[in-house]
Amino acid sequence: MPTLNLNADEVLTTTRAVRKRLNFDRPVEMPILRECLDIALQAPSGSNSQGWHFVIVTDATKKAAIAELYLKAFDDYEAGPAQPTKQHLDDPSMAPTQARVLSSARYLADNMAQVPAMLIPCCAGRTDTPGLPQGVMASLYGSILPAVWSFMLAARERGIGTCWTTLHLGYEQEVARLLNIPDDFTQVALIPIAYTQGTEFKTAPRKDLDSVLHTNCW
Repeated sequence: MPTLNLNADEVLTTTRAVRKRLNFDRPVEMPILRECLDIALQAPSGSNSQGWHFVIVTDATKKAAIAELYLKAFDDYEAGPAQPTKQHLDDPSMAPTQARVLSSARYLADNMAQVPAMLIPCCAGRTDTPGLPQGVMASLYGSILPAVWSFMLAARERGIGTCWTTLHLGYEQEVARLLNIPDDFTQVALIPIAYTQGTEFKTAPRKDLDSVLHTNCW
């Protein structure tokens, strides 16, 4: 598979949450997904536990079932306080950007069933175990998130778009039953996967570093 030949900084600064530019009509080949996952397996994990598992979903019926649950969760999210247009209210200049983010998220929710593939990364253990120490929970997530991000970066280099989503986790048990995911594994995300319409992506507007950087004390 030809790559875009981006350098490391370009991959890191232009891997976007892709929604409206996903190409629903072009299949993503399993060998390419395996290639990206092989790269993901090089990520670090706590105590070198490598407790990760990755569920790829390409079956149309299963994708539709997951997408239906995702859309239900999105409708609740859109009506709640966490949705994009209810963030950054202290900065009116952010309003157009947040409106675009919400529009993009709605588009993905409405079209989730059409993505060629979904990735559901899972980690060994349950993060909802009562009394689980914060350090253990951080280790569980910290042992899967770098691998998923590596997958997304590898996909970007191959002209494939991804987007980190978590709304389906409100229906984690239903999805686990659909995909036969064991009860002692935690799903951490749902990553839609598709080739992108065009491969040029820019850096995103972000807060100034000095507004979030603290040296030696807060």
